Amino acid sequence: MVRALRLAERGLYATTPNPRVGSVIVQHGEIVGEGYHERAGEPHAEVRALQRAGERARGATVYVSLEPCSHHGRTPPCADALVQAGVGRVVAAMRDPNPLVAGQGLQRLRAAGIAVETGLCEEEARELNVGFVSRMTRQRPWLRVKTAASLDGRTALANGQSQWITGEAARRDGHRWRARSCAVMVGIGTLLADNPRLTVREIKTPRQPLRIVIDRGLAIPLDAHILEGGNVLIASAHSERDKVRRLEELGAEVLWLPNAEGKVDLGAVMRELARRELNEVLVESGSRLNGALIRTGVVDELIVYLAPHLLGDSARGMFDLGELTALDQRIELTIRDVRRFDADLRVIARLTRFD
Repeated sequence: MVRALRLAERGLYATTPNPRVGSVIVQHGEIVGEGYHERAGEPHAEVRALQRAGERARGATVYVSLEPCSHHGRTPPCADALVQAGVGRVVAAMRDPNPLVAGQGLQRLRAAGIAVETGLCEEEARELNVGFVSRMTRQRPWLRVKTAASLDGRTALANGQSQWITGEAARRDGHRWRARSCAVMVGIGTLLADNPRLTVREIKTPRQPLRIVIDRGLAIPLDAHILEGGNVLIASAHSERDKVRRLEELGAEVLWLPNAEGKVDLGAVMRELARRELNEVLVESGSRLNGALIRTGVVDELIVYLAPHLLGDSARGMFDLGELTALDQRIELTIRDVRRFDADLRVIARLTRFD
């Protein structure tokens, strides 16, 4: 199963909107076939493993990191392929949270006389597809907020200067998080200050994530770098027909999603992204949007890079949460991982309610 999970990781950057899945077929203690889901629309992991195993799959044990599918999507059901191959036993790390499957794949295998087990390395399998699980069970993507700060928690000088707080190794790791995400989100304040492209540049990837701008008043300049090459979604609370038309001509899509306060309804944005089958979203913005997302209750995880510098109290912070008047108002976090990248530290923390 560990081998199946490592195979699944090979699809980390390419399978969206599908989950990352690996499969290994074992006959008499020997691996006779293995495979992983490479990208949406192509054969699933079990099918690739069966193709490699051939007749040796008959009576074999199949290890798969996610319950075999039982419905017709872009490809036929994997459960049927396993039955037809005559496998003897299937060990699935976890059940599929997709309501179209949700145990039906395992049930189909049992009905065909195949022994079925679940739960082996389940936590690791769930973490690999945390965004897919979130979309299927909560109808919203898994939302990570990534930020880089000095050791005293400052992301930029008071004048807005922020490049570069962390070193090259930390920035390269940040691009890995971009590459695995379905979308990268930025607020209009950060866009106007930094004019980012939000593309993956430091590592090889077969696709670029969707770029999302939270722009209450449609203040985005028409020559912004982020508009180059299209693949941009702008969520706004301001409807200006001429500006929308010009943005659409540049390949961007504009959504009008105001809340009662005339700001962008961030909860509605998350629901819309889930409807568009986005599993993981990475936020690379400033303290205002970061804080607003936390207050809305849609942030799941923080990725914080800390550099060995001090910028002082006048510099800008990471999260604008407003004034807290009691300690029981604080946001509780669970530290999941601490790692060093040259001189910088990366801390991965999860909001405790999602740990």
